[in-house]
Amino acid sequence: SSSASTSTDALPPPASSVSADPRAVCVYCASSPGLSPEYRKAAESLGAALAASSRTLIYGGGDRGLMGIVSNTVIENSGKAMGIIPRSLILAGGEGRGPVERAASQATVEQIEQGARNVKKDVAVVNSGNMQTIVVNSMHERKLQMARIAGAGFVTLPGGFGTYEEVLEAITWSQIGINQKPVIVLNVNGFYEPLRTLIDGAIKEAFIQENGRRLV
Repeated sequence: SSSASTSTDALPPPASSVSADPRAVCVYCASSPGLSPEYRKAAESLGAALAASSRTLIYGGGDRGLMGIVSNTVIENSGKAMGIIPRSLILAGGEGRGPVERAASQATVEQIEQGARNVKKDVAVVNSGNMQTIVVNSMHERKLQMARIAGAGFVTLPGGFGTYEEVLEAITWSQIGINQKPVIVLNVNGFYEPLRTLIDGAIKEAFIQENGRRLV
């Protein structure tokens, strides 16, 4: 029954000293800024709101696109951010080149990469001011840690395949009782109207129960 698995403890705990934060918010968004300036405005507004309300940003750790805009806005407004990055992206020079790596010395970057290569270590944790970066083993572990640490729930900005996959998984976890955290989809410029249509169609065809609308 769902009553046996409604706690966030149903998710595997982070393999580090990082604890769940009841005020932290997980933000899913793109590593691209998109074409409309409205996307940037929404990301900046969200970052400023998180900082103003003393809520830690939990995100994918990238410094590009909407990811970078949200995290930079949080830091610029004296808020706190935690980026969670798969080691494969660190080694590939991808999303892992975020604010903490830019601010750190080359020696620190090498330390992060060495931690990412060390198969005996579950995570490598690096702190730089109000930014903390956690390097994990896989994309799957990244999502698990983001979901567990962010005790206040999930907010989704526009994005691509990765963003869709992340937010739909969070919705599914709520549906099956793994957690009871709110999932908020910011419908900037009507971007997520097709998702609304898709959900409505699935409800009409009895693939999703009528009360499934409350999950988003």
